[in-house]
Amino acid sequence: MSSRSLIRYIIIAVAVIFIIAGVKIASMYNEIYGPNVNTPGKEDFLLYIPTGSDYNDVIALLEENHIIKDRKTFDWAAGKKNYAENIHPGRYRIRQNMSNNQLLDMLRSGLQEPVNVVINVARTPEDLATKIATQIEAGKDDMMILMNDEAYLLTLGFNKETIIGMFIPNTYEFWWNTDARDFFTRMKKEYDRFWNRERSGRAGEMKFSPNEIITLASIIISETNKEDEYRRIAGVYINRLNKGMRLQADPTVKFALGDFERQRILKADTYIDSPYNTYMYAGLPPGPIAIPPVKAIDAVLKYEKHDYLYFCAKEDFSGYHSFARTLDQHNRNARLYQKALNRRKILK
Repeated sequence: MSSRSLIRYIIIAVAVIFIIAGVKIASMYNEIYGPNVNTPGKEDFLLYIPTGSDYNDVIALLEENHIIKDRKTFDWAAGKKNYAENIHPGRYRIRQNMSNNQLLDMLRSGLQEPVNVVINVARTPEDLATKIATQIEAGKDDMMILMNDEAYLLTLGFNKETIIGMFIPNTYEFWWNTDARDFFTRMKKEYDRFWNRERSGRAGEMKFSPNEIITLASIIISETNKEDEYRRIAGVYINRLNKGMRLQADPTVKFALGDFERQRILKADTYIDSPYNTYMYAGLPPGPIAIPPVKAIDAVLKYEKHDYLYFCAKEDFSGYHSFARTLDQHNRNARLYQKALNRRKILK
């Protein structure tokens, strides 16, 4: 073979090697950086990786939701990035046509998307725990264990009767994989932030604790859904407390009965022996009967000063109330409302 032919063969061989190498490099590049995600409906998909998950669990979630197009290339890239040793639980936003590299970088770095946890009116700790459990990983049972752990609640400054008042209604940003204890710790911080110098000082001037303010606010929101009546009703109850009169608040009887749908409280109902029955026991009940909104809490702190001692729902069922200074006037208002209930055949 002539030297010229040898040179030609060498050039061809080198070219083939470069072509093969280029194909392999292109293939590897595509396996890492090429699109390998196909989200349902091509919309952003939220992937929830539970605490304690391993690589197989993550793969099962991805395949169950048909997220990755090519499992082999994902496994290869995951191996190169040692993802199996760097799995983080959480809530991840996956976008259409992400590459293996983009998806793995997000998952192995724990770059999850936060959750906006909404806390609003709830009547019992069970109601609250049920609502929260739909928004973060902490389960209802985990939260109920803490809500019934007197020793733990004491470290927060609460007990089983008052703990529901620690949760101030608002929207809070959390990581989805927050556990129950971390959730409670954060909410205690929010509670302390809410009870700033101004609010705490005002409660002190009224000779009420924050828990008593919240308890009174919880009764008020159970009496009316009219925000423009909050301050006036607060004034009635504070007048009664200052005079040593029993509150005789129907919502506390409903709470004692565990019947929140009841529209009419009968005299027999007021004999239930419960510390929440303000017909039987003087003062405020031992804790809130609901989680009141901030407007109601502030309405108590800025209650309307007047000399009303009674109020009764108006007979027109408008949701508003008639206020009275004397028992005689109150009884007249009450009879009008009772007749209206009878006409509508509302017996309880």
